[in-house]
Amino acid sequence: MKTAFAIFIILHGIIHFMGFSKAFKLAEISQLNQYIGKTAGAFWLLAGLLFLVSAILVFSRNEWWWVPGLAAVVISQILILLSWQDARYGTIANLIIFITLVAGFGTWNFHRSFINDYKQSLSRTERITNEPLTDSDIQHLPLPVKRYLTYTGVLNHDKVKNALIRFNGEMRSKKMDWFKFQSVQYNFYDVPSRLFYMTAQIKGLNVSGYHSYKNGIASMQIKPFGLFPFVDEKGEMLDKTETVTLFNDMCLISPATLIDKSITWEEIDSLSTKAYFTCNGITISAILYFNKTGQLVNFISDDRYDMSGDTAVNYRFSTPVYDYKNINGINIFTRGEAIWHYPEGEFVSGKFYLESIAYNINR
Repeated sequence: MKTAFAIFIILHGIIHFMGFSKAFKLAEISQLNQYIGKTAGAFWLLAGLLFLVSAILVFSRNEWWWVPGLAAVVISQILILLSWQDARYGTIANLIIFITLVAGFGTWNFHRSFINDYKQSLSRTERITNEPLTDSDIQHLPLPVKRYLTYTGVLNHDKVKNALIRFNGEMRSKKMDWFKFQSVQYNFYDVPSRLFYMTAQIKGLNVSGYHSYKNGIASMQIKPFGLFPFVDEKGEMLDKTETVTLFNDMCLISPATLIDKSITWEEIDSLSTKAYFTCNGITISAILYFNKTGQLVNFISDDRYDMSGDTAVNYRFSTPVYDYKNINGINIFTRGEAIWHYPEGEFVSGKFYLESIAYNINR
């Protein structure tokens, strides 16, 4: 779709060179009968070039493509009004491009809130001095958790202050069929934060979603084209739900953070343990299940709310994970599922595939 739109912009831009050619008498343009002066001809050239720049940015998936595109549409439409008899049909193309420009601006503007949030947090964590995680740091942990941290290889690496994670996968709800998504996510652990930005195609529409969790306060927005608030959630139930999600990330994505003093542990047996995590006055719990290799294979919590229906309902939630691989010296899962345990049975609401992960980033 983007390729077709970029080609459409290119063709529309090339047509503007006709006005330039007529003004400077570079070619005989029989389709244009009205007089075009050299100043107007220069603007016809400028509009055409701006359309081409915009198309190139669309091809390269640059989010700033709408800036030269908007300038091109404004200049083009003024020129069309000045040469209405010859060029009036160009208004249709400009209108199509303008509508898409508005959507492009909406997506860009929505994405900026995510960028501003993570840059602000990065400026804070980059001032934190790195120090290694040692064997003495994990002695208070239950045996299966110590075995897990040893397996992952986080010992003698720097303690984790932040993480950048990229996923692709599929999501659905009881009201919505599967759709594919890609996500970029920043987690911060000095001030517990999770910033999750998702892009997806749902029924042919470009949809952006931003889940923000900062020290116990959560919000969730989903906007087609970054403009229309299809979902706009906040409140105590979402705060508790996203506290579970952050702790889930700590367990699965940033295991080095499990030494945090906000976690208390309750031993169960050699392959499972219960954890209580407190953030900003909210306490949630989860049971962690391990295999004999030391891998964490499942996370189950009864403190998460399903927000996909007309009302939020508390159901058991689990995230089994598979296919551990060594990434940048750390053994970590690369495939996982999100499962709601409804009264009528298990419902897989998400499938996640890890693309990349980096710790203690500075930009």
